[in-house]
Amino acid sequence: MSGPLEKRSWAEPFKIKSVELLRTTTRAERDEIIGQAGYNTFLIRSRDVYIDLLTDSGTSAMSDRQWAGMMLGDEAYAGSENYYSLEAAVREHYGYRYLVPTHQGRGAENILSQLLIKQGDFVPGNMYFTTTRLHQERAGGTFVDVIVEEAHDPTSEHPFKGDVDIAKLDRLVREVGADRIPYISLEANVNMAGGQPFSMANLKELHAYCKLHRIAIMLDGTRAIENAYFIKERERGYQDKSVKRILREMCDLTDGATVSAKKDLLVNIGGFLALNDEELFRRAQNLSVIYEGLHTYGGLAGRDMEAMAQGLREAVMESHQAARIGQVRYLGEKLDAAGIPIVKPIGSHGVFIDAAAFLPHVDRDQYPAQALAAAIYVEAGVRAMERGNVSAGRDPNTGKNRRPNLELVRLTVPRRVYTQAHMDVVAEAIVRVYAERDRIGGLRMTYEPEYLRFFQARFEPMEKRRPA
Repeated sequence: MSGPLEKRSWAEPFKIKSVELLRTTTRAERDEIIGQAGYNTFLIRSRDVYIDLLTDSGTSAMSDRQWAGMMLGDEAYAGSENYYSLEAAVREHYGYRYLVPTHQGRGAENILSQLLIKQGDFVPGNMYFTTTRLHQERAGGTFVDVIVEEAHDPTSEHPFKGDVDIAKLDRLVREVGADRIPYISLEANVNMAGGQPFSMANLKELHAYCKLHRIAIMLDGTRAIENAYFIKERERGYQDKSVKRILREMCDLTDGATVSAKKDLLVNIGGFLALNDEELFRRAQNLSVIYEGLHTYGGLAGRDMEAMAQGLREAVMESHQAARIGQVRYLGEKLDAAGIPIVKPIGSHGVFIDAAAFLPHVDRDQYPAQALAAAIYVEAGVRAMERGNVSAGRDPNTGKNRRPNLELVRLTVPRRVYTQAHMDVVAEAIVRVYAERDRIGGLRMTYEPEYLRFFQARFEPMEKRRPA
């Protein structure tokens, strides 16, 4: 008979049919590798990485049904059958009427920004994302953060830190006028806040406000299915609703979406722009021909679109989301139990270490998150990424680092790729780094590209601090 305190284990809802062999390196090798890479984990060759938690973008493992769908690729230049298969899947699950496929999410961001933003416009959003903000700025807009204040506090246990602060939005509307706001950029499971969802109640309030002021809501639906799962878990009245139904309810309250299918939809490449307005759709198709490819392939092979359609059907399965988010939670709880400062509540696609609290002796302009990501790699061959001062970039007016409130290292867990044992290895490595944290010094930037510097910037160590 089961005891009252019995804990039931869970297992991944799949079997492993194929494996990729991993290469291990020595600490001395990794010390040399990180130096050659300019202390930027993006510049490390994948062959030199043991456990790769750099990103969940395009790194998921596809299912047997997705691979089978790849064999159904219709590689016609125009009118591919796979386009219509994807269109049907998007209409069923997201509900939008029109589909423009793109090579990945930033392709959709580029088209949307060029379509809607004019010079001098303001684009409010629930915290910035790097590529999204850059496209908005290059189109002549200014991003304005209207997320709730709890999102900027890594210790806050607020269950929906992705919510929009309607009062902040209203102040912007009153200051600049609704006619200068082409749309609000609403991200599901806000990446830079630690993978934090918005609530359905907040979305309904936002929808009512934007309808009154005739402002469109454009969803960044890259992780909208994971957001739907959190709503099911945390929001009153949604526990008995399916993830599929919650997703559709979310999308029905918005006017369109940009989606990087490389996350939720379990594919290695691809994305799309989805819209309800026919005139806007026609204009988007025209821009797609310029930047992405013909409007029925958008830079993708037919087989990629078929894998995306099947991935969407698998992503809304409760068992998949429970295992995916459960694995992230497993890693986060191990780190939290060991006293590692992390963003709470634990988010969807990764565990975010509070690098400012981890390395309080490193000045923010010496890039503590970048230094910590490098130290984690040297310790165990685990590749993470910086989400702080480097990612935020420079203020275009002052030229100074933006210094966001959150200085984070992201441990991003690919879907259906690693086992719990891999998560144990990661946690143990970070605990060891934490024990020696006083030995980690800051970095100075030696090369800075013009755009999205975190991808290609190079660094070198400042003088290392030694424990007393």
